[in-house]
Amino acid sequence: MTQARKRIGLLFGGRSAEHEVSKLSAANVLRALDPGRYDIVLIGIGRDGRWLLCDSGNGGGRGAQALEIPEQAPQVALLPGGGGEMIVMNGNASPDPLRLDAVVPVLHGPNGEDGTVQGFLELANVPFVGSGVLGSAASMDKDVAKRLLRDSGLPVVPFLTLTARSRADYRAAADALGTRDLFIKPANMGSSVGVSRATSAEEFETACERAFRYDGKVLVERSVTGAREIECSVLEDASGRVCASPLGEIVPAGSHGFYSYDAKYIDADGALLRIPAELPSDQAGQIQELAVETFRVLGCEGLARVDFFVDPKQEGSLFINEVNTLPGFTAISMYPKLWEAGGLPQSELMEILIGHAIARHERRNRLALK
Repeated sequence: MTQARKRIGLLFGGRSAEHEVSKLSAANVLRALDPGRYDIVLIGIGRDGRWLLCDSGNGGGRGAQALEIPEQAPQVALLPGGGGEMIVMNGNASPDPLRLDAVVPVLHGPNGEDGTVQGFLELANVPFVGSGVLGSAASMDKDVAKRLLRDSGLPVVPFLTLTARSRADYRAAADALGTRDLFIKPANMGSSVGVSRATSAEEFETACERAFRYDGKVLVERSVTGAREIECSVLEDASGRVCASPLGEIVPAGSHGFYSYDAKYIDADGALLRIPAELPSDQAGQIQELAVETFRVLGCEGLARVDFFVDPKQEGSLFINEVNTLPGFTAISMYPKLWEAGGLPQSELMEILIGHAIARHERRNRLALK
């Protein structure tokens, strides 16, 4: 018997500094979704926060490097409790209804990866790919994530948290962390947006001001000089089984001292990706186990990419750097490339993620409400 095609809402764009990256990721996800199994509805979130039906503005979209969000596209709205029912606001007295079987949010950063959209999708009672409210919010906030991981006995880089009311100067931060080489980053941001390195009081002040442009809370971390950057993709299937991918290594190249935003998305020669990472088998196994444990401690679901630092100066010394619950999905992004290296092509990866979303939704709807 032929399986009924499912209508999938592909959600992209968003109100964050990673708006353009999201459009790149969404174009790649669209290519990975089997048109024989899914009808895709493109929903772009404009920089003003409006949800827009973007099908007509992308000409099919499958050959595009990045999806576009036409300003004049019709606005759409998911109905709370509607089970995926979406209203297309076309200006008529009776808006056109459209029902989604599931949503794939391809959103990076605040207002998309931090639990806000996830909460809205839960209220709409529609299946969606990825972590729920708690896992998304806890992982997005680097301060909260590091505290949870540290209190669970997992290794994290020593850090300080600054707010507008609790600032610290360079000397105090350097003394507290035991090094003059520091990294400063917004607590709630991804793709290395707003991240700077500081080795002097002047650089530290500039870095803090830059980070505070993106968030009201800023992390100051000890630099792990010369550390290898290792990444692991984590995947949960419909049965709840969680597994880790082969490992990859990021090697910043050219003038990039670390894996900055430019190295990731602008400079084609900004970094080398080594897949699989060259590590002793016992250390690789340890990192994969830590990735799965990190996934569970933070309450992640569906997918996440867990990033590590391996300190070459201290044998066996490694730290969890951060967790991305909606990692980059561009053609060169680590999350899908690591699974491809493990024998799982992107089309099959998307089927697992959508299957997990639908199975989780069914389990939650079976829970007693009173």
